[in-house]
Amino acid sequence: MKKFLSLLLILSSVQFSSAKEGMWIPMLLNNNIAEMQAMGCELSAEDIYSINHSSLKDAIVSFGGFCTGEFISSKGLVLTNHHCGYGQIQKQSSMEHNYLKDGFWARSMDEELKNPGLFVEQLVFMEEVTNSLVNSGDKFKEIEAALIEAKELDNPNLTYKVVPFFGNNQFFLLVTIKYNDVRLVGAPLSSIGKFGADTDNWVFPRHTGDFSLFRVYDDNGNAFTPAQHLKVNIAPRTPGEFTMVFGYPGRTQEYLTAVEMDQLVNVEN
Repeated sequence: MKKFLSLLLILSSVQFSSAKEGMWIPMLLNNNIAEMQAMGCELSAEDIYSINHSSLKDAIVSFGGFCTGEFISSKGLVLTNHHCGYGQIQKQSSMEHNYLKDGFWARSMDEELKNPGLFVEQLVFMEEVTNSLVNSGDKFKEIEAALIEAKELDNPNLTYKVVPFFGNNQFFLLVTIKYNDVRLVGAPLSSIGKFGADTDNWVFPRHTGDFSLFRVYDDNGNAFTPAQHLKVNIAPRTPGEFTMVFGYPGRTQEYLTAVEMDQLVNVEN
C-alpha cells in the first residue's frame, strides 16, 4: 500500500439509524467547524489546528512515516497500534526474549528499548501551494524543489514535503519536525495484540488489543515534553456522541468522483 504523510480529520456523529461524516484537512477546518459543533464537537477550529499556540495537532504524530500515533503523557509516551510497532517488537526479540510471543513491558525508563531508524514526525504547520503547482506541467518537480529549498533556508531543522489532495487538484506543503529517538515501552503478547490479524483489522467490532507504547526522547536524551497530549477518558460512551479521529491515513478514497468510481469498479476490479 502506498503511504504518504497526509494529516486528515475523520469524524462522525451517529444518531439512531442515520450518520453524518466527513474527512477534512485540519488547516481548512474553519469551513467545517460550524457543522462539527452542531454535531456535538465542543472544540473550536483553533483548538484543533493552530499555528499561533498549542493545539490538538501537537498531540498527533506520524509514527515511522507509515502509521498514526498520539502523545498520551507529558513525558513523551506515544500510543500506536500493535501492528504499527510490530516490526520494532520483532527486531527487539531474540531466542531468549520473544517479545512478539510473550509481550514486553519496561518497568522503568531505563529498561525502554532503543529502535535505530524509527522516528516520529510532528506537524508544525501546513501551507497551501496549489497555485504554484497545479498548472506547472513538466516543471512540477522543479517548482516543488524550489518551494522546499526556500523553506529549508529559513529553517533547516524542519522537514518539508508537498502532498497532493483531492486527485492532485490541491497541494499542501507539510512542515514537520522529526524525532529520531523512539523507544519501545510496552506491547501485549501477539495473541492479544494481533488477534484476528488482517482479517479482523477491517471489520467492526474488533476483539483485539491492537496497541503498543513507545516514548519519544529529545536530542539530549530526555523524555520529550509535547505541547499537548491526549488525556485518556475511560468513562462510558453514550449513543449519538460526537466522534473524531485525527491522524495520518495511508490513502483515502473518500472523495472519488463518479468517473473514478466507475474506473475502480468496472476496469481495475
